[in-house]
Amino acid sequence: MYKHTEELMEIFSVNHESPLPLHVQVENILRHLISESEYQNGKLFPNEVDIAKRLGISRNTVRQAINKLVYEQLLIRKKGVGTKVAKNNITTKLNKWSSFTLEMHEKGVAFKNYTIKAEWVLSDPEVSELFGISLHSKVLKLERLRGLDVGPIVHFVSYFHPRVGLTGEEDFSKPLYEMLERDYHTVVAISKEEICATIADEGLAGILHTKVGDPILLRKRKVCDPGDRLIEYNLGYYRADRFTYAIDIARG
Repeated sequence: MYKHTEELMEIFSVNHESPLPLHVQVENILRHLISESEYQNGKLFPNEVDIAKRLGISRNTVRQAINKLVYEQLLIRKKGVGTKVAKNNITTKLNKWSSFTLEMHEKGVAFKNYTIKAEWVLSDPEVSELFGISLHSKVLKLERLRGLDVGPIVHFVSYFHPRVGLTGEEDFSKPLYEMLERDYHTVVAISKEEICATIADEGLAGILHTKVGDPILLRKRKVCDPGDRLIEYNLGYYRADRFTYAIDIARG
């Protein structure tokens, strides 16, 4: 194995006295390796013999653990080539937009909510100007951390105009725009978006399980009703290694 992998493996070990089966312990070790940037970037995964020697266990135990991760589509094994980490890269298109939940559902992607937090905060200068309200007015702030089983991919921060009437007690695990239309008679019709690149600071790195300085895709979305009145100001921080935007442009 490569030097970096050897250093990582030295951190981990299996406990033969633990009631947790050895293959499950190995699975947990390999999940840590999967998250390492070198393997996310396409480097071949350590082979069964090397892992078995390093951990002092049988090759069959390692194979059982790897088979489980292949079944979960976290690893891809190719005969005569080796094993690689599967790319959990989600692509979305800008020529059509909807709620994130519905969009991912249409793609058959089983996204999960890691955290959902709604709270009333005082509007800062940017939010106050966008909403046309007094500085330090109370607005509802919604934070949602979402991703796959392998880890978080996107951190959403939304601010809602007070006129919408949200209380903060709503079930924000459900499709947001459906709930706004059904319960608050607020129809979303227009999305005005800006997309730029940024880097993860200490706070974002901790939230998205990445490293400080890693690239982050920042999407700013202004969601308006049919009268072009602002409903929501949304900031989406995406892990650039796991999310891609695609644009379809037809020649005029």
